[in-house]
This record gives sequence, C-alpha cells and structure tokens, in this order.
Amino acid sequence: MNSERVERNLDAAFESVGVSRRDFMKFCGAMTALLGLPPVFTARVARALENRMPFVKERRPSVLWLNLQSCTGCTESFTRADHPSVAEAVLNMISLDFNETLQAASGTEAEAACEAAMKENHGKYILVVEGSLPAADSGRYCVMCGKTGETFLKKMAGGAACVIALGTCAVYGGLPAASPNPTDARSIDDAVAPAAVVKIPGCPPIGDVLMATIVHYLFFGRLPSLDSEKRPRFAYGKFIHEQCRRHYHFENAEMSTSFDDEAYRGGYCLFPMGCKGAFTKNACTVIRWNMGSNWCVGAGHPCVGCSEKDFWDKFTPFYALAEGRNPQ
Repeated sequence: MNSERVERNLDAAFESVGVSRRDFMKFCGAMTALLGLPPVFTARVARALENRMPFVKERRPSVLWLNLQSCTGCTESFTRADHPSVAEAVLNMISLDFNETLQAASGTEAEAACEAAMKENHGKYILVVEGSLPAADSGRYCVMCGKTGETFLKKMAGGAACVIALGTCAVYGGLPAASPNPTDARSIDDAVAPAAVVKIPGCPPIGDVLMATIVHYLFFGRLPSLDSEKRPRFAYGKFIHEQCRRHYHFENAEMSTSFDDEAYRGGYCLFPMGCKGAFTKNACTVIRWNMGSNWCVGAGHPCVGCSEKDFWDKFTPFYALAEGRNPQ
C-alpha cells in the first residue's frame, strides 16, 4: 500500500469520527514530547501509527485487557476523554480483542473470544492487567467462568509479548491491600515474573501514560526505558513536588494551612495540609487528566500519593503532615 493511499484512508477514518488531520498531528506531537523524544520524531511517530490503521489488519497489534480485583477506574481513566477524541481514533489502530468492561460479549462468549485471541496472537499480544490479585481462600474473591483470576493471569501472561500492570492495585495491591486486607490482595508480581511486567501505578493512572507506552511499543517495537521499579521513566522520573506550580511558594515558605484562608486562595503550597507530592513520583503536573484539563493539586486538593506503594496505609490521614518526613 503506497503512502498516498495510506494518508487518504487515514484522513477518511479520522474524519468519520470527527478528528482532523491537524488534531492527529497534535496528538503525535504530544506523544513525542511525553516520551522525551526530539520534535523531529513527530512525523515518524505519525507514520508508525498510520501503518497500524484498521485497514492494515495484519499489522494491528492485539491487546488483551484483564480485570482482576478492581473498580474499573483504570479503564475509565483510559477512556475518559472528549468525544470524539484522537485517543479514540488511535485505539482503532490496535485490536482490543478482550476487555470485559468495554466488549459486548460476556460469559462463555467472552471467554471464547479471549481464547481465540491468545491462540491466534501467541507471543505477540500486549496484556494489560487492571486490579489486584486476591490470594485468600484459594483466590475465590476473583472468579471468572469458574476459574480464579490467578489462573487467568498466568495463562494469559504466558503467551504475551509484554505485560502492563495498570493502576496501583495491579502494581502494588492498591486499596484492596490496605489494612486489614481481608482478601490478601497482592500485586500481580506474585503470579507473573516482575521482569516481565511494565508498571503504570496511579489510582487511577493517567490514561495518556498507557497510551504513550503503547505508542512507544508500536513505534520502536520495544517498551520505553524503565526505572528500578519497572515504571516508565518518562512518567515516573520525578517527584510531583519538583514540577508543581506551587513549588515556588514552597521555596519561599509560603504555605496554606486551611482550605478557606487567604494563602490557599493565593495558590500557596499545600504541604502543611498533607500534600504528599514530595514523596510521590508521577507525571500529574505535566500530563494531567481528562485531555490535560486538570489534576488534583491544580484543582486545589493536596496530593494523596496514590501512585506509591501502600499509599493508603503509609500516607493516611491524607490531610495531615507526614510525621518525620521532609520534602525532597
């Protein structure tokens, strides 16, 4: 297929969902910047995505999405966008072959679709795992089609090209693992070798971080650079405190101590009110949620550290200064 035909079909596909060529290129530019690539890579990112349009079926990478012990907030975060959106259009470039939350099929039909996708794309598909893995009572707190979540996870991970642990529950156990943890909720590391997992924590995680990770995989044929905890460096390389727009006020010891004082209304630092941004690594300040419209501190709420391990037990009470802790 020549490039002229690819571009024509691409424009037609985007036009059908209300996305202009300009919007698509802006999306590619944003993904390029998010991944830390030079601006000259924008055109190459666009071409890599164009080659995976729906009409080039043999090139569409298969994605299987497994929900374990979760609230589906990670799925919600990923799909939360203006309608129509460039992200929605780009999703057509992958083959989302299994996602219980979004697909029409259920029960045995859904299981059959999952089995078929695993068999057809063995060793090539991307597995996204959302939710923690409950170990108590032989895993009976997460059962699908009569099988435990751990059984599903091990089988699906065994044939995957890569596994993406999406959200703090999948990465660390999350809220279900908070004390007293009645289901013995754990990270998916207990069933999948940590070396095989890319971790994108957050409660919920930022949808664009998952999108950028997939775009990187489509573009380079490999996953982005990871830190010691297997998190993408482009999103988890810095503390929120370092990039916060209120950091200037922290440096000048200008602090808010109440939600209704003048300092708060003036945008002063929220550290005395329990903000955990100094101990939390994430890209919230740069990428933000809902098509980049806002984030927690931007909306005037202290960071609760939701992308860190054991955040519920470690950082509560959320509105109190962490004892014995100093900002980075």
